[in-house]
Amino acid sequence: MALYFPTSLNDALDILRTPDCSIVSGGTDYFPALKRGQGNTVVLSLTKVPELHGLTTAQNGVRFGAGLTWSQMIKADLPPAFNALKLAGKEVGSIQIQNTATLAGNLCNASPAADGVPALLALDSEVELQSAARGTRQITLKDFLKGVRQTDRKADEILTSIFVPHPPKDMRSVFSKLGSRSYLVISICMTAVNIVLDNEGQVCDLRVAVGACSPVAQRLTSLEEEAIGQHWRDIKVREDHLAQLSPIDDVRASAAYRWAAVQEQIQRSVSEVVG
Repeated sequence: MALYFPTSLNDALDILRTPDCSIVSGGTDYFPALKRGQGNTVVLSLTKVPELHGLTTAQNGVRFGAGLTWSQMIKADLPPAFNALKLAGKEVGSIQIQNTATLAGNLCNASPAADGVPALLALDSEVELQSAARGTRQITLKDFLKGVRQTDRKADEILTSIFVPHPPKDMRSVFSKLGSRSYLVISICMTAVNIVLDNEGQVCDLRVAVGACSPVAQRLTSLEEEAIGQHWRDIKVREDHLAQLSPIDDVRASAAYRWAAVQEQIQRSVSEVVG
């Protein structure tokens, strides 16, 4: 195995042309998954590429560099609409993992239980990808995630940043995760809720994203649309709101348990984010 640490994005894109090349950022998913004697011929580490680091705020939104670690994001000065993302970051393994793991790595790994995905979906996030041959393109996170461990990233592309349009000024958010224990656990189900209320407590904007209950985390658009104009106390999560989810039976929980748990989790999250 050859391990490369380029110090510029152009160099990284050149190395990526090498056959059997795999990209790692923090490496917290890639290396633990390796079995003895397995691994790519070439491993491209992006940890020293300066163009992929940092967080910038522009007129149209916030841009997270692909190499931004979860610890850096958690400590960043961001408005309440990003609280769900910060709470999700605190669920990404231990403090040591959060110090190394990156936002982009969490997305490219494309686990159905990726902690950061629901919160980023609720923020209408986009990702930027760059190729030496075709240049740069932007795609919504919803379209980027294709299935279990599947994304729209092409073999010659690097995910360079995550872009979040400025959320409404009064938006607040919360993230809730259910697992078999309270720490260092893969989700049974998880929910990100972002909400904007008027002075009377009526819903002006609602975004609900659920993870670990389908191959890809999902926004519950029927619930979001129905809630507009309602008082937040009148929001009732029904089974038909969850129709697009497809939970499975596995070692962590049954599909039936996930159905019941996520319905209650959303209801509680709405109350929590308002309270």
